[in-house]
Amino acid sequence: MMFELDKLLRNNIRNLKPYSSARDEFKGEAEIFLDANENAFGSPSAPPSVFAQDRLGMTPALNRYPDPMQVEVKEALSQIKGVPAGNIFLGNGSDEVIDLLYRAFCNPGVDNVILVPPTYGMYEVSANINDVEVRKVPLTTEFQLNVEAISEAVDEKTKLIFICSPNNPTGNSMDREDVEVILNNFNGLVVVDEAYINYSRQHSFISELTEYPNLVVMQTLSKAWGMAGARIGMAFASDDIIGVLNKIKPPYNVGSPAQQLALEALNNIELVNEWIRTTVQERGKLIAALGKIPFVKKIYPSDANFLLVKVDDAKGVYDYLVSGGIIVRDRSKVELCEGCLRITVGTPEENARLVETLTAYK
Repeated sequence: MMFELDKLLRNNIRNLKPYSSARDEFKGEAEIFLDANENAFGSPSAPPSVFAQDRLGMTPALNRYPDPMQVEVKEALSQIKGVPAGNIFLGNGSDEVIDLLYRAFCNPGVDNVILVPPTYGMYEVSANINDVEVRKVPLTTEFQLNVEAISEAVDEKTKLIFICSPNNPTGNSMDREDVEVILNNFNGLVVVDEAYINYSRQHSFISELTEYPNLVVMQTLSKAWGMAGARIGMAFASDDIIGVLNKIKPPYNVGSPAQQLALEALNNIELVNEWIRTTVQERGKLIAALGKIPFVKKIYPSDANFLLVKVDDAKGVYDYLVSGGIIVRDRSKVELCEGCLRITVGTPEENARLVETLTAYK
């Protein structure tokens, strides 16, 4: 099956002349920047020592527009991920990546996308915002892809299929062969969301980018990298797809402080790996401890930093935990997650308090 990106694009996006920012137009080095109507005196919100300075170390970054293409961050990610910088897109969280994919490839009121619930809720919210039809193909009772049903749901107006793996809220990874079957037989884009991949033994689909021109892999710095507040999402795809996303993104979608924080985090990969190891160990301990609590009926296998836990009275347990100052996520009204709570793996101290509180529940 031949994949043709140009035919997938919306006509207005194909013909769009992108906004050209001052920093896009300037290439090279300079000492005086009088091109972007910035405040040349600096920023009153933080002294130069608090935030990154520009590449020449002359002025605080906060009074200057950030690098619109986040070159340094992408180069650092390229070394870690083993992907050319030209195959990386950075967004204001993964939610911006999701929205841009809809805006680039889905004609409002005409095209459709396929979602496989239970899954991450922003896929549907963003579809609704962009007036794109959602076709839901529920996961199997084992929380795996129903490949045959997905194939039957596809028509000539289907542009995107979103697959979250490890999946939120179920925690499991999708069968790799099932994803590959979809990639091989679908002419639209297959978006594999790997927000939780760092906690899994599964290999990232990033390694398959050269094999599948219709593959988009999303990751994030919000989870294992501990940077949820900085809002940096990543997309890995072909040069052509990345080019489309760069064409339609806001010119300065990732701020200078976020870029600097990302660079600092990417230079501390040993610390991040230690956090991951600790989280995975704590996940195992939490599974064992929760399994001894009488009202816990099932703990689903997890490749993520959270557990989906079926209990006797989800709302009652949730309310009880809230009263004790502990917040989990009630997923009991989500399809296939009836009676379930989603519990994030916290620090050893937080997990111990959670178990102690649940043990006392009557």
